[in-house]
Amino acid sequence: MPVPGTADGRVMIPSAGPINSFTDAAPVPLTGDVVPDHADSAQAALARALAPVLYLHRDEPFPLSRVVAVVHPERRVIAYHLLWQDDAVGAWIPHTKATDEEIVWVGYDRSGAPTDLWTYWHGKLLHAPWANRQVEVDVQWGKHGSLPRGTREEDLPRGQSLKSFYRMTYALPDFWLGNLSRKGPWCFCQSYGSYRQFTKPQLVANQLDAVILANDPRPALRRVFGTPYSDKPWWPWLMSPDPVPVRGAVASAANH
Repeated sequence: MPVPGTADGRVMIPSAGPINSFTDAAPVPLTGDVVPDHADSAQAALARALAPVLYLHRDEPFPLSRVVAVVHPERRVIAYHLLWQDDAVGAWIPHTKATDEEIVWVGYDRSGAPTDLWTYWHGKLLHAPWANRQVEVDVQWGKHGSLPRGTREEDLPRGQSLKSFYRMTYALPDFWLGNLSRKGPWCFCQSYGSYRQFTKPQLVANQLDAVILANDPRPALRRVFGTPYSDKPWWPWLMSPDPVPVRGAVASAANH
């Protein structure tokens, strides 16, 4: 069913690792109605209602810089493009831009209630059924890979478990060299148990810089995020026809 409203577009502006670049582009100041493809008030309200709560590690080193919600004009899916200030790994690579784009997608039914949650996890697409409750996402320390809250370690793709990424935090030369280019963490100097703690909530609804209605959101993302940016797949079906199923739909404090 089409999302209510016009599909031709007009962005309503409420009051992935570092990018290789020879420019010093940065998110532009947003003043007034300057972003293409803006959504109408009903679509913006829906995007706010379905916006996830992010759960960060208490010592997450980089803030969330910009957020754009993209309402699909024909399918019941909203993409939340999250632009983090930087990535903890790879800052030393020449000609990189301090930025890290991640994406969370929320599916919903005719009533506007959530039904599905897809997240971008280091080039893989994760999927969890997510019916009739607040959408919640765990965010990996420093690298911002997104997990449906409560995702079990054994459900993650081979070689991309949290334990695998925790081992990478001991690659100290990467962190040290990165600090020669721009300020970042020197290490994750805590246990693996701490690495799995996602206890700091952050409401995406309070940080929406723009809500747009578009099949191709690139013009709006360029305007809000600056160029270049990661330009990751806009929709889950463009990324993979077979997402990795995870059983993280019911989170509990005991697991975090």
